[in-house]
Amino acid sequence: MDPSSGKAGDRTARRRWLGVLAKAAPAALEQAFDALESKPTYRFLRAPAAGAAMVRGRAGGRGQPFNLGEITVARCTVVLDETLIGVGYVKGRNLRHAELTAVFDALLQDAARAPAIEHGVIQPLEAAHHAERKQRQAESAATRVNFFTMVRGS
Repeated sequence: MDPSSGKAGDRTARRRWLGVLAKAAPAALEQAFDALESKPTYRFLRAPAAGAAMVRGRAGGRGQPFNLGEITVARCTVVLDETLIGVGYVKGRNLRHAELTAVFDALLQDAARAPAIEHGVIQPLEAAHHAERKQRQAESAATRVNFFTMVRGS
């Protein structure tokens, strides 16, 4: 999968795996990296660094956009095999998380390595994220209060 080819499907796939990697627990990414049979060699194009990014919102989800505030973001860019460029942007200040996100992004762009990384790393991380989200929704649903209005007399 070469995201630079300009195909919409490639961009969609890359957007998906970057989202999964950014939301993954840093410890899970570290464990996945340690489990790789052959560690990739890479160099930094942009060393891991923390900064701020503006978060924008919309009133009611559809109104005019407005600046909501800033969040801390860690970012990194790596070059793998002198041809594949991986990027990593994660919420917070965890520089290693941004670095590993960039490394896995580059690995997933390599057609030979992508299937193994997809099945061994991305799918389990995505399943873990969905399970955690479902659990949070169930916990919040248990505290939900349904209000209704009764009309007295006519």
